[in-house]
Amino acid sequence: MDKKTLNTLEKMLTDEKAKLEEELSRFAQRNPNNSEDFNADFPQLGDKEDENASEVAEYSKDLTLERTLEASLRDVNKALERMKDGTYGTCKYCNKPIDEKRLMARATSTSCIDCKKLFTE
Repeated sequence: MDKKTLNTLEKMLTDEKAKLEEELSRFAQRNPNNSEDFNADFPQLGDKEDENASEVAEYSKDLTLERTLEASLRDVNKALERMKDGTYGTCKYCNKPIDEKRLMARATSTSCIDCKKLFTE
C-alpha cells in the first residue's frame, strides 16, 4: 500500500476515533482505570414514579449505545495499533494484503473479502 493511501486511512481512523469519543462523552464518563472504557451516567430526571421509570429506560438505552460505541472505538484503536506495528492492511487469516477498496470502505477491516466470506458463512 502506498504512503498516500495509508495516510488517508490513518486520517479516517483518527477522525472516527475523535467522533466516537465525542459521542461517548455526551452520556458517559471515561473510566479512570481504563482509558478505553466508558461508564454511562445514570440520568436524574426526578423522584416521581414515572420519572424513575424514564431514568431506568434511558440508562438502559445508554448502556446499549455505550457498548456499541466502545466496540467500534476498540476496532479503531486496534487498526491504529496495526498501522504502528506495520501489520495494517494484512489479512489475519491468510496474511495476504487486504484490497485498498475494502479498507477505504471499512478502515477497521482485519480480513480480505475471500476470508471474510469463508469464515462468516
